[in-house]
Amino acid sequence: MDEQTIAGTPPASGAADSGAPEGIPATAGAEAVPASADAADGQTSADRGSADGPTRDAVLEALKNVYDPELGINIVDLGLVYEVDLSGGDVDITYSLTTMGCPIGPMIEDQMRAFVGKLEGVGEIRPEMVLRPAWSPEMMSDEAKAALGVF
Repeated sequence: MDEQTIAGTPPASGAADSGAPEGIPATAGAEAVPASADAADGQTSADRGSADGPTRDAVLEALKNVYDPELGINIVDLGLVYEVDLSGGDVDITYSLTTMGCPIGPMIEDQMRAFVGKLEGVGEIRPEMVLRPAWSPEMMSDEAKAALGVF
């Protein structure tokens, strides 16, 4: 099968000139481009996925339902989702936490499995927490920065 590696957001020109931390795409945490409704039920192709597996947009939208309980902002907008690897229906999610000692890792992984598992065609879901590169506020979307008063 065709294996596809997709960063948590669209690829950007080098992170070096963007101010993003080394090893993180310049657009980490930026909102995914919304899919347009193309079915009578109002669901988009990104909402449904396919029998071959979920789409990139579908996985990112599902992960937007996973919230950091202390900050009240979803993990995609916080910039905690570093990478999504799709292979057939299997989904590998590389993510981080806001701090190394944060105890919510298992809860976030359970929620990732619950929300991504609802997508059509999903096989195994394998979240993996990494601590390098370390998360920083610069990785948040503009909306998350505004909500937290970070400029």
